[in-house]
Amino acid sequence: MGSVLVQSIRTGRLVLLPLGVGHAGEMAVVLGDPGLHAFIGGAPADAAGLRARYERLVAGSPDPEVSWCNWVIRLRDEGCLVGTVQATVSGPAHDRVAEIAWVVGTAWQGRGIATEAARGLVAWLGRQDVRTIMAHIHPEHRASAAVATAAGLTPTDVRHEGEIRWTRTAGS
Repeated sequence: MGSVLVQSIRTGRLVLLPLGVGHAGEMAVVLGDPGLHAFIGGAPADAAGLRARYERLVAGSPDPEVSWCNWVIRLRDEGCLVGTVQATVSGPAHDRVAEIAWVVGTAWQGRGIATEAARGLVAWLGRQDVRTIMAHIHPEHRASAAVATAAGLTPTDVRHEGEIRWTRTAGS
């Protein structure tokens, strides 16, 4: 497959910046609300925990057939980080698949940021010849379902660990 080179992605209000270990401190605050874990489980990580996680993510997947693509979301007008988007890309160059996810800090929710970031990510993935994009969303997480819909994904009948698989195929 060859690895996918993560680049900055610009949208109307946002810049998706390639994740760096140095983002951990600010992101620990952004992602510090336990409510963000209502649908995914777990608890917020502190700065040291995020730093360790980001070190693993930045190092990349141990599988040469898989690319971990991670960005922090910067709100340009406010100059602050507000969340993350990610894509795990796998498969041969002619049939790449990406599993995507997003999270926006509680203080910035309800402003269309996740939708704008997800649309920017999906467009970027299309330029990387990703054929199928999928996300797994808790059936009661209406906000994430709305983001997926706005990014062009549609729900399927497939369940994965209790979540609904949403997909989008190139050309749709």
